[in-house]
Amino acid sequence: MTPPTVAVVGGGQLARMMAAPATALGLHLRVLVESGDGSAAQAVVDAPVGEAGDVDAVLALVDGADVLTFEHEHVPGPVLAAVAARGVPVHPGPDALVHAQDKVVMRRRLTELGVPCPRWAPVADLADLEAFRGADGGRAVVKTARGGYDGKGVRVVDAGAVPGDVVDWCAAAAAGTGPALLAEELVPFTRELAVLVARTPSGATAVWPVVESVQRDGVCAEVVAPAPGLDPATAAEAERVARTVADGLGVTGVLAVELFEVADPDGGAPRVLVNELAMRPHNSGHWTIDGSVTSQFEQHLRAVLDLPLGDVAPVARWTVMANVLGSALDDPTEALARVLGADPGARVHLYGKAVRPGRKLGHVTVSGDDLDDVRARARTAAALLRGEDGGTA
Repeated sequence: MTPPTVAVVGGGQLARMMAAPATALGLHLRVLVESGDGSAAQAVVDAPVGEAGDVDAVLALVDGADVLTFEHEHVPGPVLAAVAARGVPVHPGPDALVHAQDKVVMRRRLTELGVPCPRWAPVADLADLEAFRGADGGRAVVKTARGGYDGKGVRVVDAGAVPGDVVDWCAAAAAGTGPALLAEELVPFTRELAVLVARTPSGATAVWPVVESVQRDGVCAEVVAPAPGLDPATAAEAERVARTVADGLGVTGVLAVELFEVADPDGGAPRVLVNELAMRPHNSGHWTIDGSVTSQFEQHLRAVLDLPLGDVAPVARWTVMANVLGSALDDPTEALARVLGADPGARVHLYGKAVRPGRKLGHVTVSGDDLDDVRARARTAAALLRGEDGGTA
């Protein structure tokens, strides 16, 4: 018998972390990597080199494959259409994926579905932006509709003059030489939350507990699972929103819904507003590798192959994931002996990536019954991998 083959576009750490559960399930993983020495290529045997926009490379990737999936959303529509024409299932499909590729398309559809979102509007030029922020005290969040991630393609505009780069964005959008833009209200959120849902082509879903996501400079630095002190009604609403989005957009695989938690001025349960979507395994779900019965990576493979979904129950009361963002070391592995010796319970995941300032090089997960202890241990281990003496976060 030939095991099922899952083809993946993208050679970063998300594809790398699919390798272990694929091996455990007896699946064959084939990954289109950007470089022969990149993160996924170090862990996956079948790793042809090519670009996501190269239709010939992607068609070669899916030759004999049972399904095509992704570790990033930046795959052009014509490439996906060519794969579909070959008869290879694509999960998530192009009609769903466009909502993670284009923020204007996403906001329009979520609004149609009645999903709670920040106030927003498309921005065709600087006049549109000025009209929008005039209704919100002169403030707004401006986003490029396509191409932004980890804080890129996002600018906060406060009262006063519009920053020069946003003026340039507006001019390029008006001239058709740059990406389309949208403006959103600057939400007075109390914290950021995230909820992951897996959905199969048959429509089965499974939702992990809602987590708290801590951002630094627009990049996820820490995740606490479950979100501490979360009102049960708010948690239920967040899970309802995730299922609504997954079903309404026809998502298959893992969907990450990033949320703002907003206090109720009348003292009721806090509300949630959808900030961003990702249709793939996501940084906010890395805690599931060690902290859940079924990791997001195994679940994604199960979902795209339409296999029964796994149990998403936590294995401990608390799990904290701390990202390793940059390092003063030439290679974070230099600190492994120190980290593992200091805390045998810390689970280290390094991505085999060259060190650059602020780059996601890996993460550390710690689970236990005491949140303060678990958080401190995760932060300390991550700091040591960043080459910081004393392990301060």
